[in-house]
Amino acid sequence: MTVLFFSRRFYPQIGGVEKHVMEVGKRMVNRGFRVIVITEMLGVDNKEEVINGIEVRRIRVGRDSKRKKYKVWVELWKMRNFIQSADVIHCHDIFFWYLPFRFLYPKKPVYTTFHGYESYPISRKAVIIRKLSEKLSWGNICIGDFIKKWYHTKPNFVSYGGVELATKKENKNKKKESAVFIGRLDEQTGILTYIKAWEIIKKKFPNFDLLVVGDGEYRNMIHKKTKVTGFQENSEKYLQNYHYAFVSRYLSILEAFAAKKLVFAVYDNPVKEDYLKLAPFAKFIVIESLPERIAEKVAFYLDYPEDEKILVDKAYNWMKDQTWDKMVETYLKLWKNA
Repeated sequence: MTVLFFSRRFYPQIGGVEKHVMEVGKRMVNRGFRVIVITEMLGVDNKEEVINGIEVRRIRVGRDSKRKKYKVWVELWKMRNFIQSADVIHCHDIFFWYLPFRFLYPKKPVYTTFHGYESYPISRKAVIIRKLSEKLSWGNICIGDFIKKWYHTKPNFVSYGGVELATKKENKNKKKESAVFIGRLDEQTGILTYIKAWEIIKKKFPNFDLLVVGDGEYRNMIHKKTKVTGFQENSEKYLQNYHYAFVSRYLSILEAFAAKKLVFAVYDNPVKEDYLKLAPFAKFIVIESLPERIAEKVAFYLDYPEDEKILVDKAYNWMKDQTWDKMVETYLKLWKNA
């Protein structure tokens, strides 16, 4: 069986969707599937390569502009042999890439995974595009229950991604008064809220250490305040060396659960609030919008580690069923009638 994934970004770019496609794809290869990923060419990426058995084909379409979608369609027309030979087409958010081919190949099974949201406030145009993608797809997976509420999507399956159970032993010498942030250094990840919370925490715990793992527009600003290290292929390894996880995205939250870390998640708009609070693991983490409240909760759990352990154990037990192999099974169930 040949599976063709469309994903705007892919390895070596690092992010939630990129990792999702990689982890699902390589496991499908191990099961005997032929997996092809068509993605954008960024920087000096090779146009054709094989990564973990996944055949990667990159298209050069330039920066975002009104003409970009036409460039995408022209490039995909040149590569239509991959569409013709695929048994299943699966779009990761970018269904518009496949839009004209949906009518050229009306009997070709095509599906969509909806990851996250564009920005807040969510525009009416964004909702319409999602609904169109849903209607023209044979089925879909929503990453998060909030998508049903804000985009009025009717999912075939709802998931929160996957994780590998931690195989490394926790660093027994880690500092009790410490936290690690993992994510993009931009407005949507709440990094500035975490930095403000950390500055408040240090007034009570002067030695409280914060490591920031990521990259983005705020990097230089944050580097002046605390340690910053850029994204790496397995950035979650840093969780082993720090006490708390300052993370607010699903994938990083699951990885923190696997490392048995208490998660402090932040939101700054109603969509992100639902993103967190509608998740089945919401009761196992700290969810706040204000840095002062994050600082208060950190101080509380430093004083009451037994309460922290209760949450961490519950989160870990829930997480054990959220593996990448289970995520693959979800895709296969979705495609079973293809």
